[in-house]
Amino acid sequence: MKTIEIVGKNYFGHWTRERIACRCVVIEDGRVLLSYAARDDLWMIPGGGLEAGEDEGTCCVREMAEETGRVVLPSACALELDEYYEDCKYVSRYFFGVVVGRCEPKRTEAERRMGMEPRWLPVGEALDIFSRHADYTDTDEERRGIYQREYTALSELWKG
Repeated sequence: MKTIEIVGKNYFGHWTRERIACRCVVIEDGRVLLSYAARDDLWMIPGGGLEAGEDEGTCCVREMAEETGRVVLPSACALELDEYYEDCKYVSRYFFGVVVGRCEPKRTEAERRMGMEPRWLPVGEALDIFSRHADYTDTDEERRGIYQREYTALSELWKG
């Protein structure tokens, strides 16, 4: 498994907090399954935080079911992306997933307010959206960081 680091301009040089998330890349027929927040026109690879006592595979399956309504069979971790901002280290572990079933999504209240829904996009189109992360440097730091993370991961993982 490969590890890639992204160090933000605002990194303090040390971290005191760490958040680990598992993210699942599902690709079918040249399209990738993404989470789309309609309110903010924001795209991301589905995933979220590892809960206490939860293993990474279980986290990946749970997050995909909650966000997309898809039950997946995850691979072993294919990529780790470590981001450093202020005094935090954000660890994203990426898995490939194969859809093996459907279920009712269980979005959080915040996800419902954002209009979060699953959407399939051609991988090239997703890469194009994420590649524009620098466009948000002065206007939307959260989007810039998400898009840089997703562009880095998807371009590393997609060999199509």
